[in-house]
Amino acid sequence: MFIVLEGPDGAGKSVQATRLAEWLCVRGLTVVQTREPGGTATGDEIRAILLQSDHLHLHAETEALLMSAARAQHVHEVLLPALERGDAIVCDRYADSTYAYQGGGRQLNMEQLAVIQHFATGGLVPNLRILLDLPVEVGLNRRHGDAGQINRIDRESLAFHERVRQTFLELAHADPSSWTIIDASADIETVTAAIRIAVVAHFHLAVTS
Repeated sequence: MFIVLEGPDGAGKSVQATRLAEWLCVRGLTVVQTREPGGTATGDEIRAILLQSDHLHLHAETEALLMSAARAQHVHEVLLPALERGDAIVCDRYADSTYAYQGGGRQLNMEQLAVIQHFATGGLVPNLRILLDLPVEVGLNRRHGDAGQINRIDRESLAFHERVRQTFLELAHADPSSWTIIDASADIETVTAAIRIAVVAHFHLAVTS
């Protein structure tokens, strides 16, 4: 069970990932909760460069390659070992975020990004992708409401974030069997309930509270 929560900034992925992981643990599963960029010591170092280093003026291609380098480390150090043990994985972002942010937002070539992602992941794909979707303005208002959490990506233009959201929606609509779209503008409890329903339906789990 490899579940990824995707979505634009401010969608509440981190909170919902924790809630989902805890819920799956209660159901008797061993769960690895992780995130990208990050999830490993190497990935966390790269994350700091990607999100906090405004002074470095990263080129779009550099950003995409750093994201993918962190992902490669994450796949080999965390994700594959977890799956080999039979653990469930709940991950906050994965390869589709690169398509949305570097492909849609930065407008890099999607075919080239696809080659890089296949190389970085070895072809490992999630069983279920949950897109927490919400209007860009709502998400950014949430993010900017906590000045201590603002990062380099948050400060990009509104047009950039609109392209990111649109790309996520296009990815989800293109592969509905592996994506579920959830309205993340709703309250936390409503979103949590919708995620659980999606997981139960996708994995044919017995319905319990």
